Amino acid sequence: MPSILLHLAAAALYVGLAILSWRGRWRGPALDRPPAGLSTWPHGWLLAALLAHGFALAGEIFPGNAMHFSFSIALSMIFWLAIAFYWIESFYARMDGLQMLGLPAAAVAVLLPIVFPGQHLLTNVDSVQFRAHFLIAMMAYSLLTLAALHAILMAAAEKRLHQGQLTPLLASLPPLLTMETLLFRLIHIGFALLTLTLVSGILFSESLFGKALTFNHKTVFAILSWVIFAHLLIGRHLRGWRGRKALRWTLAGFAALLLAYVGSRFVLEVLLGRG
Repeated sequence: MPSILLHLAAAALYVGLAILSWRGRWRGPALDRPPAGLSTWPHGWLLAALLAHGFALAGEIFPGNAMHFSFSIALSMIFWLAIAFYWIESFYARMDGLQMLGLPAAAVAVLLPIVFPGQHLLTNVDSVQFRAHFLIAMMAYSLLTLAALHAILMAAAEKRLHQGQLTPLLASLPPLLTMETLLFRLIHIGFALLTLTLVSGILFSESLFGKALTFNHKTVFAILSWVIFAHLLIGRHLRGWRGRKALRWTLAGFAALLLAYVGSRFVLEVLLGRG
């Protein structure tokens, strides 16, 4: 199947499942909907979307013997990994609200490489060290993307609860304390992977590129994100940070992480027209 058809098929599957979930669970009064996770066949539907998305990504990243990467591919990969983690988590917990926020975002992300076909060619792709660094970085980004989505949902749910206006979407979420526990579990794992990303980048920079680590925009924003998440976790463990303060720090850390690569590639490829 041509690559563009895989992109379109994945987007259609994501959107179709989101629409089906909305029509089947969240129409009508919020509290009329029973708290249930994905049933068996929607799990299969989502798996089919992930497979189509994954094959489309592989075609974009590896168009032959080369390895391409761009801001659009980075966003597409981040959301693919994020939805894959969601798919696994949904076997054990009710994640309906994240589904409604994540699936439309994934549908947009899978189409981005078609709209913005960046041709940035990566070097050292035959190096095991580089591939390990790349994989760890993408896993860190995806987990912290999930954390940011959770933070947005928690902020919306908390605001609506205070106003006494609970929508069907927000009513499908687990209790806020459960969401907060999941949020910090994601942040802890994502922070550990982000730490490994920075450490591996420092250790492998000399052997891969023949020079010490360069403090460019990518490195500065990645380190800034690490500092923000480290500060958040220290505040959580020593001062019991939670609620709005924790959510603000989570979104700030994610914004810095997003700018570390996706933002810089967007400026180079779209605003400046460079590959």
